[in-house]
Amino acid sequence: MIIYFDEDRMPDERTADTMRRAAELCLAHEGIDPQNVSLSVTTVGKDEIRELNRDYRGVDSVTDVLSFPQYEENELPEDGEEIAIGDVIICEDKAREQAEEFGHSYERELIYLFVHSVFHLLGYDHMEEEDKSEMRAAEESVMEQLGILR
Repeated sequence: MIIYFDEDRMPDERTADTMRRAAELCLAHEGIDPQNVSLSVTTVGKDEIRELNRDYRGVDSVTDVLSFPQYEENELPEDGEEIAIGDVIICEDKAREQAEEFGHSYERELIYLFVHSVFHLLGYDHMEEEDKSEMRAAEESVMEQLGILR
């Protein structure tokens, strides 16, 4: 598993390792070998994520995380090739606000948003209640395996 971070916005080593482990657990949940899988992670401020949200989703507001999948569901390349599954963009300011609002650490919120986004890269969404329940269960399973509880 390779995670490419923006050099100017690199998380600390512990957080980067937790993200790597989290991504591997997300992939394992889907039966995907993480060996040749990569993704990118960038943290941004409110202005930048609002602009991205407006330009790519047509929603002119600040959001906590955006996911840009490389592949549609069920079209990942064959084993052996590097699989760049997509890009994760996390709004650092929003993550800090939500951590305070929910009464947990910034790191917990950051990792949760990352896990949420990785599942989006793997084809999950939460538009329908059944899909939302399935996605939340997968997210909670990964967070539990990481030992990061509410």
